Amino acid sequence: MGRIITFLVLLITTTITAQHDEETQVKLAIDTFFEGFHKGDTTLMKSVMLDKFPTQTTFKSKEGKDVLATESSDKLILAIANRSADQKWDERLLGYNIQIDGNMANAWTPYEFWFNGQFSHCGVNSFQLFNDNGNWKIIYLIDTRRKEGCQ
Repeated sequence: MGRIITFLVLLITTTITAQHDEETQVKLAIDTFFEGFHKGDTTLMKSVMLDKFPTQTTFKSKEGKDVLATESSDKLILAIANRSADQKWDERLLGYNIQIDGNMANAWTPYEFWFNGQFSHCGVNSFQLFNDNGNWKIIYLIDTRRKEGCQ
């Protein structure tokens, strides 16, 4: 009986450790994406992106209507590459909620966005990632943007 309990404890511990390691790798992919975002390094950003993928943003229009804007990750990369040197974009992630099932992961990251040192807006990013033979890659990104209800 003691051996069975020891085996079960080892099995559970190994499973939890493996899950934690995968969560760490997903977080590292997102952190790498934002490191490139902040530095204006599109090569670094692309290192954790799987080709082109859709990006979407939800927000309220000036008339108060809900809007869903859809672009391509190419447009985001182009915006980063063409950002003028005097612009400082600082997206501060406030946390990570990562869920993984096999080779698919979702990361929910609340954030604040600061432009040239001034608060601009807040919201949540939702990243979808795919484990591409041991490397977590971003395959989809949607975010919310609002000025009210921020921390």
